[in-house]
Amino acid sequence: MAKQQFWLLKSEPDVFGFADLVRLGESPWDGVRNYQARNYMRDMKIGDNIIIYHSNATPPGIAGLARVTKTTHPDLTQFDPTSDYYDPKSTVENPRWDQILLEPVKALPFISLETLKQDAALEGMLILRKGNRLSVTPVEKKHYQHILKLGEPK
Repeated sequence: MAKQQFWLLKSEPDVFGFADLVRLGESPWDGVRNYQARNYMRDMKIGDNIIIYHSNATPPGIAGLARVTKTTHPDLTQFDPTSDYYDPKSTVENPRWDQILLEPVKALPFISLETLKQDAALEGMLILRKGNRLSVTPVEKKHYQHILKLGEPK
């Protein structure tokens, strides 16, 4: 059996937030247009655990947990000229961009970026590194488990 992996996915809550995923029950995670982020998605396996992080929000932070339900397959928005994510260099025969399917697992009490930064147990987490702009990043198991503790009722 494949080793359990942990990931953080950034979203803008006014475009697609954790509440949207909960409402839909399952949704593609599309629109990723960075090669490193895409390559991380290609490493994802069914059942991998996901932290949903709201970026470009006031304040930014963690909103909930999700799980991968389908591994990478072509992101159809790359072929749609009316989509913000259209890529004229991508073809059906040679797609550049992928998406995964996710399902919500659990809403968490919102954990702000400031709270994350002040927590010594999260030192080294990629989202906390200055200049990290990737929308998809791996998360160490110890960091994921600590996030779960932060999300428990007090």
